[in-house]
Amino acid sequence: MEKKEAYRVSIITMIVNLALTFVKLIAGVVGKSASMISDAVHSASDVFSTIIVMIGIHIANKKSDRKHPYGHERFECIAAIILAIFLATVGVKIGINGIMAIINREEVKIPSFIALIAAIISVATKEWMYRYTKRVAIKINSNSLLADAWHHRSDALSSIGAFIGILGSILGFKFCDSLASIIIAFFILKVSYDILKDSLDKMIDTACNPEVEEEIRKIILENKKVLTIDDLKTRLFGTKIYVDLEIGVDSKLSLIEAHTIAEEIHDLVEKKFENCKHCMVHVNPKEK
Repeated sequence: MEKKEAYRVSIITMIVNLALTFVKLIAGVVGKSASMISDAVHSASDVFSTIIVMIGIHIANKKSDRKHPYGHERFECIAAIILAIFLATVGVKIGINGIMAIINREEVKIPSFIALIAAIISVATKEWMYRYTKRVAIKINSNSLLADAWHHRSDALSSIGAFIGILGSILGFKFCDSLASIIIAFFILKVSYDILKDSLDKMIDTACNPEVEEEIRKIILENKKVLTIDDLKTRLFGTKIYVDLEIGVDSKLSLIEAHTIAEEIHDLVEKKFENCKHCMVHVNPKEK
């Protein structure tokens, strides 16, 4: 179900991006706006990024096999990392183009209002796509789909920059477009950094945040047969988490009784935390 929902979102955003690219390109050419043509190229890049997301989600949802006994969830992180790098490249290019335009004092053609209207349509459409994709990404806990949502937001920021540049040029401030491009480039680079950091954290077995671990502790201690929590380790694995526990129980209990307690804790943690891929419980004997 999660995979189908992610595919549905991706296909919808691809269709919208293709239509938006066409509208921007026509408006840029007819309206004589270089920034709108560049923005059309940015929208076209979103189609490429969505294809990467679909591939990542497809691989991540494959079942465990002999070569990958722990599953394929980290492939979503790889897809998100590729998106982050791609997004950073776009941001750097936009920033360099803006800086070079100012340094070289390039002559700016005065665009028409059709380009301004296209920029407004682009901002509204891309902001909707960002909110729609982000909502589904959070619902199904998809790292790469969330990265794609931020890519839509970066395109909305790019369109805002195009709008400011076009409006400034119409009002007589010729270098507004270049200045706006530089500012937007910083926003895009910040988004790519956040995506990259989050994905790398999930690739290198970073622990869950303290609040999650504290909640796990409370759930475990609800079982009165558990005397102590000797050790608790968590690690992120793509969109899932692993939990490794050492609990202390009465040393006078039989092996079967101690095993039953471990099974109860195992089942409880995996039930309470839906994104828990596996909970390993080790039992230590304790004197009451």
